[in-house]
Amino acid sequence: MTQPIPIFYTISNDFAPYAAVAIQSLRDHISPEQHYQVIVVHQGLTPVTRQNLQSLASDNLELIFYEINDEALNAIQNRKENYLRADFFTPSIFYRLFLADLFPQYDKAIYVDSDTVWNGDPADMFAIELGNNLIGAAPDHSVEHVGPMQLYIKEAVGVPAKQYLNSGVLLMNFSQLRKDEFTRQFLNLLQRYHVDCIAPDQDYLNVMCNGRITYLDEKWNAMPKDEEFADERVKDPKLIHYNLFFKPWHFDHVMYDEYFWQAAKKTPYAQQLKDVRTDYTIAQQQLDRQKLMSMLNHADELPDNPVTFKKLQEQGKQVRLS
Repeated sequence: MTQPIPIFYTISNDFAPYAAVAIQSLRDHISPEQHYQVIVVHQGLTPVTRQNLQSLASDNLELIFYEINDEALNAIQNRKENYLRADFFTPSIFYRLFLADLFPQYDKAIYVDSDTVWNGDPADMFAIELGNNLIGAAPDHSVEHVGPMQLYIKEAVGVPAKQYLNSGVLLMNFSQLRKDEFTRQFLNLLQRYHVDCIAPDQDYLNVMCNGRITYLDEKWNAMPKDEEFADERVKDPKLIHYNLFFKPWHFDHVMYDEYFWQAAKKTPYAQQLKDVRTDYTIAQQQLDRQKLMSMLNHADELPDNPVTFKKLQEQGKQVRLS
């Protein structure tokens, strides 16, 4: 038997239905000649949730549940600098930064957010060579037309906008991340400087791994855009990522939404997901749009903060792994 291909998801119980869609789509596109291990990293999944997700396993698709303990997350504090999209605190976004150390049995792995759907074989992504680069990732095309985010990336994060990666899909060089002590360096930066971020896990990866990133084709992280950019739709995407507020379970006519619903109907959550969409009110949609505007306003302000990744680099502080 070939060596298993490890694919990580990090979820909370309330996001399990969307993870189920992601795993079902994975099952639909795997090769019978490969063995895949889906490792679900979580805190407190209920027995029913585990059973529902486990039902998606197959002969060559194995599900493994790993409950992360509080000790590993003690350094991740509930403070505004660590909020996702300047909106709320969720420690699960940081789990991916600890995976290389938590799973020393793997030298290489795929990490995928749960708001994703596969349309290609993960084995093809896994085969991409990384050399001594730390990660493989696609540039964040979801914000390439968003002025405040472009300003934030250039003037606060301090990397070229076209090189700013999206951390929702990662090909991770675990052995190199361990060798370069990525987790220790990350915790040192986090605790010493408390940099205010729009997407904390993503921004730390962008800064720390800059210069050692293998850039993946957009087909491995195809993200919806507004209707005015319909001509930029990726043809034959291999992995769709419903980033930011582009959730087909909250809005109609989201780019690539057909892939989500094709997989959703095969999961134990099929009816629940339909109900989520039906019950999501216009007021809730408007609130999502307000949150997006709030995020963009915050992004506009952050370059003026006294502590940014760009300013730390200009001061000669080591934020990038050598």
